Amino acid sequence: MLPLLAAWLTAQAPLAPHTPQAQAHPAHGAAHGKKPEKKTKEPKLPKGYAASRAAWHYLTPGKTAPVDGRGVPKLVLYAINTGERVELTPRDDQGGFSAEDLEQAANLLRDPATGNRHPTEPRTLSLVYRIQRHFNAPEIRVISGYRTPSATSHSQHGRGRAIDLVVPGTKDEEVAKWVREQGFTGCGTYPLSGFVHVDVRAHSYFWEDSSAPGKKNRERGVHLDVAAKSDAAALARGDVPPPPYGVAKGLDGRLAAEAVGDDDDDHEGGPDGAMPGEEAGE
Repeated sequence: MLPLLAAWLTAQAPLAPHTPQAQAHPAHGAAHGKKPEKKTKEPKLPKGYAASRAAWHYLTPGKTAPVDGRGVPKLVLYAINTGERVELTPRDDQGGFSAEDLEQAANLLRDPATGNRHPTEPRTLSLVYRIQRHFNAPEIRVISGYRTPSATSHSQHGRGRAIDLVVPGTKDEEVAKWVREQGFTGCGTYPLSGFVHVDVRAHSYFWEDSSAPGKKNRERGVHLDVAAKSDAAALARGDVPPPPYGVAKGLDGRLAAEAVGDDDDDHEGGPDGAMPGEEAGE
């Protein structure tokens, strides 16, 4: 559990009052053999959380990303949980980063709960850079990067392929809509928690999670038709699916593994590359 998220709580929202008709005929449903409606629980944010969420999305007027000697904007990552910040220089407008920059990214994206690090998938970092460029954001605010996986976990976070992020000044749904169009991506929106999950994978999959912050996932697949069309469009323009995920020691070994063919990069039918029933989201 991330330090910032550890204290999140849920509260049951009060039931809506009965309508006058329902009060005038309290036994109407029973007389016709109808079951009373089930009480529904509506998640509620803890006090102060909405203000924190708004602060993550706040864009300081006039603030822009720093540029390199060519005048090209750098990728700026700011980790909300640790307060750390890095500026990375892309190879071109599509991203592409040096081994040194990838090491810096891996350090910032480490698991804050354990201190464990993992090499960052270069394609994920390039995708995040394109997000920053597309929305002309001064930085990308990171909610979560690498998370130490359990023995049964298949989360993309445990593979260094996923980042939960906020683009200051932009609505999460706008970010998600753009990511869904790129092809070979995983993208999840978390309306209550207030961030977007992005990853790279061989077959696109999109979802929305309506759970309360810090609680068990309640995801549902969305825009499945868009996923198939986006992958087809990506293939048509010459893109190829991400390489397989392989266990390799160090950055050099990880980069070498990228030359290999496809494997079970993701698990179809589950968000975040998760097996059915696994809590693979946030």
